[in-house]
Amino acid sequence: MEDVRVALLGCGTVGTQVARLLDEQAADLTARAGAWLHLVGIAVRDAEAPRDPVIVRTLLTTDASGLIASADIVIELIGGIEPARTYILEAFEHGASVVTGNKALLAAHGPELYEAAARADVDLYYEAAVAGAVPVVYGLRESLAGDRITAVLGIVNGTTNYILDEMTTKGLEFDDVLAEAQRLGYAEADPTADVDGFDAAAKCAILASLAFHSRVAMDEVHVEGIRSITASDIAAAARAGYVIKLIASAKRRENGIEATVAPTLIPHSHPLAGVHGPFNAVVIEAEAADRLMFYGRGAGGAPTASAVLSDVVAAASHIVEGGHAPRELIYADLPVLPLEECTARYQVEVAVDDTVGVLTEVSGIFAHHGVSISAVAQDHEKIIQGEKDHPGRAVCHLTVTTHAAMHADLLATITQLEDSQYVAGIKRVIRVEEA
Repeated sequence: MEDVRVALLGCGTVGTQVARLLDEQAADLTARAGAWLHLVGIAVRDAEAPRDPVIVRTLLTTDASGLIASADIVIELIGGIEPARTYILEAFEHGASVVTGNKALLAAHGPELYEAAARADVDLYYEAAVAGAVPVVYGLRESLAGDRITAVLGIVNGTTNYILDEMTTKGLEFDDVLAEAQRLGYAEADPTADVDGFDAAAKCAILASLAFHSRVAMDEVHVEGIRSITASDIAAAARAGYVIKLIASAKRRENGIEATVAPTLIPHSHPLAGVHGPFNAVVIEAEAADRLMFYGRGAGGAPTASAVLSDVVAAASHIVEGGHAPRELIYADLPVLPLEECTARYQVEVAVDDTVGVLTEVSGIFAHHGVSISAVAQDHEKIIQGEKDHPGRAVCHLTVTTHAAMHADLLATITQLEDSQYVAGIKRVIRVEEA
């Protein structure tokens, strides 16, 4: 049986699990790939650092370039941009296929890597780059290749989903849950990439590119994180029949692609509403297949290693039997729309004077800017005498839910509301997803 040489770059949590599974499941993986997957080395920065006992220390090397030159398949699990980008390009130059879970690199340099792989006539696989063990990349690249995708919506960051879920179920504030998430290892010491939406944005760019056969860069995704979400926001959403989730959304419009990451009101009837804790889920809407949902563990050593090894088996099979992974298809070349041209439903909570004529004033402002109102609710329990910022003023809260509106029109509406003599302040503006 043919021997396929595998080089592993990186020996962190995921890399350790990949090495373990390559050893423990060797017989099964060999049968599926049609070749013995021979781990020839593991490139690390410090070969003397403590390691999990499953790691065979004689495989460790600090010479990544030398290891790459000896491999048929290179697994890149270093993360970041450099030296990961350089190593992947070196692998292609040596005729090796690459399996990576590096979402940041693909979002920033995907086109360069896809083109380099095509020139070298080798494969580039990246199932692990989005949602861990959840096979959504395969679904978009292969299973749905015969359909026209209209939308991809996903909870693709387990840290933020855990935080929002804890806030929802326990009534806690953001800072308290974040601290607990850090203690449990769900959040990094510096949680910026997660809670500010950048991790989800990188994944959104990859999903949008796959779904719509167009190049979408991470910096074209409009991003809003969850730091501003409060326990009162969560409670208000629950009263209205929603949960708040950080949603990566990519939608095909007539004039281009909308790509956003933002806290979003999800109705309880929507499949994403029931995704709890650190789990990930992606809903795909297609013209023929209708709605599909992919759900599972989006992070962690073993789940991510599962996705990596599925790609390794596919790449090895192509080496033995011939064939290639699906190539990047960008024939559609759709533009990514600026935020101002994106459309969505919104919920706007406005503090207004508790007096006659206010509703007419507020609804008139929405109408003036072409923003159609779906529903208006008044929270009678919030009627107070003299809000902190407006002493001596009787104030109540109106919650206005809109039909789909262009973001530029919504911004104009909010600006005029803030200037109205009847408005004490805009308390909350949040996207609303359809059921």
